[in-house]
Amino acid sequence: MDIPTYADVEAAHARIALHIHRTPILTSSFINDLTGAELFFKCENFQKAGAFKARGASNAVFGLDEKMAKVGVATHSSGNHALSLSYAAGKRGIPVTVVMPRTAPEPKKAAVRGYGGHIVECEPSTSSREAVFAEVVAETGAEFVHPYNDPRVIAGQGTCSKEMVEDLGELDAVVAPIGGGGMVSGCCLTLSTIAPKTKIYAAEPKNADDAYRSFKAGRIIADDAPQTVADGLKVPLKELTWHFVSKHVEDIFTATEEEIVAAMRLIWERMKIVMEPSSAVPLAAILKNKELFAGKRVGVIVTGGNVDLGKLPWAQS
Repeated sequence: MDIPTYADVEAAHARIALHIHRTPILTSSFINDLTGAELFFKCENFQKAGAFKARGASNAVFGLDEKMAKVGVATHSSGNHALSLSYAAGKRGIPVTVVMPRTAPEPKKAAVRGYGGHIVECEPSTSSREAVFAEVVAETGAEFVHPYNDPRVIAGQGTCSKEMVEDLGELDAVVAPIGGGGMVSGCCLTLSTIAPKTKIYAAEPKNADDAYRSFKAGRIIADDAPQTVADGLKVPLKELTWHFVSKHVEDIFTATEEEIVAAMRLIWERMKIVMEPSSAVPLAAILKNKELFAGKRVGVIVTGGNVDLGKLPWAQS
């Protein structure tokens, strides 16, 4: 494996600075009182393309040499990486093809097309996604930018926690959602280097808890097509992200569908920000484990805000 280093994170931050936002960190006295902790929400829902994945995608795209860039890039993604790679490719003016599940939220598909991406649909399973993608790469010859199992992407995601430490100093803990593990791996890479006392926790839907089970078993366990409202967290860990998760994550917590929706609604109502279900899983986990976080300074990564406003989970009959 080509394992990225913190020097790669620093290089990524310099490379992507003109193409991303340095996102704000918000607080809520109400939620602090509710949890007993001092929470700092890193709002990647305000990021370019509406998600943290613009960081890793931009690092991969702008790191390509001219010859490879002309051929273009391709990926498979349930949404945020798809539109983030399309955003970055559009900024550089190169072709991009994305394999997306046919069930992916329509706003995310519309965003991909809006950035100039070409969508090829697949069935909502990891096996279908990878099979269709293999056909796309064989046909186009495009550079594969994996949504998370890619050292360029992980280095880019590591810039998020780098900004948190620069703005807040060393925290007691950071909690991030986990699906494939790209953001969590970026946190591990950065925090183990510049804030080694900060404990790293991951949060996952109980309905898609393969990372939790992998962590407990000490090996990767992959589910093919889990069902959860947190559509961005359905994918399994891979070798590179497992390297970081297994070495640096303190623990992984799970939250039920009801707990995720309740945490999402709480943030919408109290913080007045639009964020998607995947982003609510960390707060759901903190609320479920208050005693662990009480009295501590905790960073919470709000990973994205690309939600279908016509299908808010608390408005479904």
